[in-house]
Amino acid sequence: MASLKIEGLDPGGIPRHVAIIMDGNGRWAKRKSLRRINGHIKGVDAVRAVVTASREIGIKYLTLYAFSMENWKRPKDEVNALMDLLYKYLIDELQEMLENEIRLNAIGELKTLPPRVYEKLLGVMQETSHCQGMTLTLAISYGARAEIVHAVQSIIANLYKKKIAREEVTVDSFESYLWTKDLPDPDLLIRTSGEYRISNFMLWQMAYTEIYVTETLWPDFGKKELIEAILDYQSRERRFGLTSEQLI
Repeated sequence: MASLKIEGLDPGGIPRHVAIIMDGNGRWAKRKSLRRINGHIKGVDAVRAVVTASREIGIKYLTLYAFSMENWKRPKDEVNALMDLLYKYLIDELQEMLENEIRLNAIGELKTLPPRVYEKLLGVMQETSHCQGMTLTLAISYGARAEIVHAVQSIIANLYKKKIAREEVTVDSFESYLWTKDLPDPDLLIRTSGEYRISNFMLWQMAYTEIYVTETLWPDFGKKELIEAILDYQSRERRFGLTSEQLI
């Protein structure tokens, strides 16, 4: 707690769940006259730094938008390189996760991943399932619209099979069909690279999420930038549809 005070953070106001749209790897590489893959490699270093910083700060849930469903449309060599990086990350970081009590979780159309990546992902998730320090969720082959459609299809199937009644379909029960059913809604969304878009990410879950946009490109994002985002978050008044007077 003392270290948080040194950083200027209020220990009692740390967001429980932080979600990040990691954007800017390609632009980072272009500015340095490097290949796009070099930007992605540097982006993995940023992931390591932010995961470590999040754990130190006391964030309980960290969700990273790693690969969207739309990303499959990118050039094949880039997609293959990204899958290789993900596979290597899972191998390299397993011991670090275990030592620091980090549970790995994943959301998305995971079965569309290459078999070796899918199997390795499931393996690391299983090996870290007992960890209770922090939950790191990777959104991979993820799209929020697809997630919502998947939930609706599951509900329709259960209605047809008479497993549930129509009146049992509520906001709370709907959330139990989402890929994020085991996660709290994000308190803070961070988007790097200065883009003001949600990009089909956690549309249902971010009804009351505070949004922070930074011009920093993802490969340059680290503990300092994360603290700046949380300080901005702590300066806001979260009302959840109420008035300021009602919160007093």
